[in-house]
Amino acid sequence: MDLLRFTTAGSVDDGKSTLIGRLLYDSKSIFEDQLEAMEESSRRRGDENVNLALLTDGLKAEREQGITIDVAYRYFATPKRKFIIADTPGHIQYTRNMVTGASTANLAIILIDARKGVIEQTKRHSFVANLLRIQHLVVAVNKMDLVGHAEEVFDRIVESFREFASRLDNIVGITFIPISALNGDNVVDKSAAMAWYEGSTLLYHLENVYVGGEENHVEARFPVQWVIRPMSDEWHDFRGYAGRVAGGVFKPGDAVTVLPSGFTTRIKTIHGSAGELDEAFAPNSVCLTLTDEIDISRGDMLVKANNPPQVGQDIEAMVCWFSSRPMPPRARFVLRQTTRETKAVVREVKYHVDINSLHKIEDVDGFAMNDIGRISLRTATPLIYDSYRRNRQTGSFILIDPDTNETVAAGMIV
Repeated sequence: MDLLRFTTAGSVDDGKSTLIGRLLYDSKSIFEDQLEAMEESSRRRGDENVNLALLTDGLKAEREQGITIDVAYRYFATPKRKFIIADTPGHIQYTRNMVTGASTANLAIILIDARKGVIEQTKRHSFVANLLRIQHLVVAVNKMDLVGHAEEVFDRIVESFREFASRLDNIVGITFIPISALNGDNVVDKSAAMAWYEGSTLLYHLENVYVGGEENHVEARFPVQWVIRPMSDEWHDFRGYAGRVAGGVFKPGDAVTVLPSGFTTRIKTIHGSAGELDEAFAPNSVCLTLTDEIDISRGDMLVKANNPPQVGQDIEAMVCWFSSRPMPPRARFVLRQTTRETKAVVREVKYHVDINSLHKIEDVDGFAMNDIGRISLRTATPLIYDSYRRNRQTGSFILIDPDTNETVAAGMIV
């Protein structure tokens, strides 16, 4: 079975955690003791129904306030597919958590309260999904039971969201599903109350959406994480380079170039967890041995000459600012990208993005928490990179405050 990673997003009280609880509950993916604990907790709280949100909202503050604060990951499977869910916060204060949870997702579920329609947080999360190159969106119009399951309400929200989404440049497919997470309408089972809806249920769509073409299997990239040198009698002369394939396909005998040094060699063998392999491709974690003895260390990258990455010190990127402390002009950071780490300075803040209008706000010199915008950076040593559009692994980075070791921003190279 293949794996689908998806994230939920939406405004506060749109029902993200309840939806995930309903998915797990109706697909029989929770244990009896979990259900009993959830029922007991709901009784103690005085909830009228079993509070399915308690399956994902585990923090004390989340249960007290009835909101999601941190990212919660849940795992389940059906006979067709395995799933990893990232339940992300909806409040604007926790946009940075939404970015973190969505950064590895193949699909995003954007929840909309049928009573409120498309609001600022809907646009913010849709823009973030677009920025992170999530190519598949499911717009789940929730709480349809509170608007009498009216088809015209659903159609009005669909039209409003399509108008906003027409200004996004990456979304490949948008699917609209009217649901009631509380009652389970169109989540796992079809709703009798919305006979006018002829599409699939949410779970059916998640089981069947095609996401196989998102890895870059053309441009070969292998960032070296670790040099394996056993120093034993059995493996006396073994020298291997371990890492995770970030793009392309590698086979024994392939000619490769080591960056940034530029030396060339050939792959001798490829080792996986079960022994030698005939090939390795993204996202396999493997160990490569080479025919020549070359000085290679963590942070170097093995590539093929036909599609080389960019190598340079001047970087243009979109960033989301995580820190509660604002970014001062010409700030200095530690930049981590793939397995490489270097110092960096912000040369210029190009603009911020107004999430509602998608307009660029220029004449700004810093960032406040949850701001999203474009900057230019200068690194102390050359980076080996692609644009984020071409490769999510080699095109992403984080910025770290060298004094506090706090991760202050996530970036996507333009």
